[in-house]
Parts: sequence; C-alpha cells; structure tokens
Amino acid sequence: MNAFRLAGDITHLISILVLLLKIYATRSCSGISLKTQELYAVVFLARYLDLFTDFISVYNSVMKVVFILSSVLIVVIMRRHRTVRRSYDKELDTFRHHYLVGACFVLALLFNEKLTFQEVFWAFSIYLEAVAIIPQLVLLQRSGNVDNLTGQYVLFLGAYRALYILNWIYRYFTEAKFSRWIACISGLVQTALYADFFYYYFLSWKNNAKLNLPA
Repeated sequence: MNAFRLAGDITHLISILVLLLKIYATRSCSGISLKTQELYAVVFLARYLDLFTDFISVYNSVMKVVFILSSVLIVVIMRRHRTVRRSYDKELDTFRHHYLVGACFVLALLFNEKLTFQEVFWAFSIYLEAVAIIPQLVLLQRSGNVDNLTGQYVLFLGAYRALYILNWIYRYFTEAKFSRWIACISGLVQTALYADFFYYYFLSWKNNAKLNLPA
C-alpha cells in the first residue's frame, strides 16, 4: 500500500458515492449509462473471484466487497426502482457494450500473465475496465448537457485511474518484481479516454459555465 493507491481507492469510493447521491437526491438516473454500470459490475465480479480464497488484508477484502456490492446495487436500482428506471435515457444509451465484453475476453485469453482461470479473468477485468467508460462518454456526448453530479462522478472516476498510474510508477521503482504490465497499459488507455472530458470540464470550471460536451 502506498499513498497513490490509497488516494486512488478513496477517489473511486467518492465517485460511487457521488453517483448514489445523484440517484438518491434526484430520484433520477438521467445522464447515467446503464451499460457502463453493467460493465463495471462484470469487472468487479470477474476481478475479485479470489475474495474467498486469497486473503491479503482486511482493507483489501473490505474494498473488494464494497466495489462488488455497490456496482451491483447501482445496476439493480437503475433497472428495478420504479421511479429511477423511468428516467433512464434508453434512446441515448445505445452503445453495443457486449462487443466490448467479447473483445476483452478474447484479449485476456491471448495476453495474460499466467494461463490460469483466475489470472485470465483478472486480465479480462483489467481490459474491460479500461473501456467500460465508453458507453457513458458516448451518452454524455449525445445528450450535450451534463449536470453537476454526473460531471463530478465521471471526473472522480477518471481521477481514480490517473492516481493508479502514479501508483504503478511508484511500485515499478520501489518493488523488485513488479510485473503488472497489463494493468499499466490498460490504465494508460483508460485515462486517455477521459482526456476530452477533462478538457471540457476544465473549461467549464474556468469559465464558471455549465459543462457541455460537443456531439
């Protein structure tokens, strides 16, 4: 554990809390991609298959449970809550996310650190998390206007990955056998996907204006 990873985990938790706050306070999931949330649920279920077999620390186990439960909870709320589900932008959230799942699984079979069940699914989860934000970004571009809480949710989500890049750099220079190259490359790809959003978020903050993304 180092400061960059801790900051990344906290930022990730904040992003989840912001999303839940938006849904709870507004009774709406407008502007939120259900497909991205489904991808995140798949990511954490696949990544933490070792929850009951490999114990690292109480902190590690608690964080795994939190990420699994929160991602599944958000999907259930968006699909089942009587009021929230009516606000879902189904017409805008049309990205074919199942193609991402298939492509990432094939990639995990071809490129992994060890050809075992858990390692393949770990690699799959890393690849899938790198692109899971795409349906969300596409939805926001199609809708144009982004409300404050949705913008903050995406901002914290992107910041979490950027902090994890610093974590990997730190570990590369401080650990003798750091070999998580899959996570490093995928993290760079994922952070790059946020670049356009970060740019327009900065402009809206600088000009004290509402966040608008070009279609």
